[in-house]
Amino acid sequence: MKILGKLPRLKLLSCIRSRYPWAILAGLLLAASLPKISVAGLAWVAPGLILLAAVGTNGRQTFRIGYAAGLAHYLASLYWLLLIPVRGFPILGWAALSAFMALYPATWTWLCWKLFPAKMDGKGSASSVENLAEQFFTVPWASRMLWTITGAASWVALEMIAARFLGGFPWNILGSSQYKLVPLIQIASITGIYGLSFLVVWSALSILCAAAIVVRRPAKRSAWVAEIILPMFAVAALCFTGSQKLLRSKTNSPEVTVALIQPSIPQSLIWDPLEDSHRFNELLQLSTTAAKEKPDIILWPEAALPRMLRYDREIYEATTGLARSNHAWMIIGSDDEEPKPHATSPRDADHFNASFLISPDGRLVERYKKRNLVIFGEYVPFSGWMPFLKYFTPIDGFFTPGDRITPFQLEDPHVKISVLICFEDVFPHFAREYVDDDTDFLVNLTNDGWFGDGAAQWQQGAAGIFRAVENGVPLVCCSNNGLTCWIDANGRLRQIFESKEHGIYGEGFLVAHIPALAIGEKRAATFYRAHGDVFGWSCVAFVLLQFIRTVAANRLHKT
Repeated sequence: MKILGKLPRLKLLSCIRSRYPWAILAGLLLAASLPKISVAGLAWVAPGLILLAAVGTNGRQTFRIGYAAGLAHYLASLYWLLLIPVRGFPILGWAALSAFMALYPATWTWLCWKLFPAKMDGKGSASSVENLAEQFFTVPWASRMLWTITGAASWVALEMIAARFLGGFPWNILGSSQYKLVPLIQIASITGIYGLSFLVVWSALSILCAAAIVVRRPAKRSAWVAEIILPMFAVAALCFTGSQKLLRSKTNSPEVTVALIQPSIPQSLIWDPLEDSHRFNELLQLSTTAAKEKPDIILWPEAALPRMLRYDREIYEATTGLARSNHAWMIIGSDDEEPKPHATSPRDADHFNASFLISPDGRLVERYKKRNLVIFGEYVPFSGWMPFLKYFTPIDGFFTPGDRITPFQLEDPHVKISVLICFEDVFPHFAREYVDDDTDFLVNLTNDGWFGDGAAQWQQGAAGIFRAVENGVPLVCCSNNGLTCWIDANGRLRQIFESKEHGIYGEGFLVAHIPALAIGEKRAATFYRAHGDVFGWSCVAFVLLQFIRTVAANRLHKT
């Protein structure tokens, strides 16, 4: 009899434990919706599956199930951190970053069920699907729709926080999974990338509601339609208006010829001083070959130079000589340094990750110092208080952030360019600061040689597509290894460099013709560029109000 009495408990425990494989599957589906795999449709299902795995659980377990989904998602989508050629650090950094970022999906899962308009049993019911269907059936349609909208707004609110907290890490914002759907992503010119995240999660939760209705009322075949009609209409309307915008896009702009040099230098060679001369000579040779195409501008990626441009005479003469001999402007990535105020030693200097504008007559015209540094990659937070944190980074020295935006103004051709370095282009609110009404295009100089042939290049490229749409300007990406390309103002990948032997990861160059503004012409500002994250902050405010309302209602009910 005692054994028979234990059977229901064992069944219950087995059901509870079985939730985690479903949560992990949902997290993996999220990862698969992103580059490199890029099955965009999976993103429209995975958030609902996460909530389904957690239905009927109590607060702590709801959070743990969401955490399992988030951990699986980030471990899978950030696997390229394991490719960093540093002993020990990749596994530690990969695990730590994934563990931290998983807190956001965990919080979202808990928040969604906290705000559900009906009381779940909170006991980990063995029949969670039936329980979900029953609860959804008893909640009015309008309340279900409000819940799906609140869930989508909650996802956006957490992405807004993730993009800013502790310096921010807005890598793989969910909306970036839709980068191939060019008509649909035009909404980003108004809402930023967060509008796509909202739309995807809203649809996913609506599909979850529809599935629950089908389970509860299988005889009524059309009952589920009411659950998805609003997001379906929104998607159709946005695709139509986006298509119309693409048809009206300007096609007769003047063009600037740009040569993008991709040297494809492995990170291990960048750190090897014995290879400095060899890799620099190869860079010069590639550039000389590209210069035969008579480009107006030659671009070199981040970390292209083996030594500092301003402090190495050999590097300086060869680089400026290339500009003079080919009568071309150059924009190049190079480390730089300046003595600190009141410095008493040459070693007492600030180090910068910088880019330089070189004129056709070989002068250093302008310099931009990277403002948004990579945490644990270019600096260590709180290192003064906790010196042991230096062991969590693969770098020996720290960089200093720049303090201002420095547009590059060229003459003949008359072009204004703003440069972003490394992962600065993954921050929506940050990149919009670099675009004025007379900016011709953005340039991103990056070094993805850290990550071999991983997905990081494609994931950053997807982010770049949204920066172009959000700000209504082309974006040119010159990479050391990976996705060297240019994207038009509507988010279309126009050209991608590919070598015959190694595809996008090989060495070579791409000559592109980038549309520019006519002299005196001003660029019409997108809503996002003019007003920023109005939509994102509105989601934050909406969720906060919903949370306060729910807590107040629960307290009133208890009294």
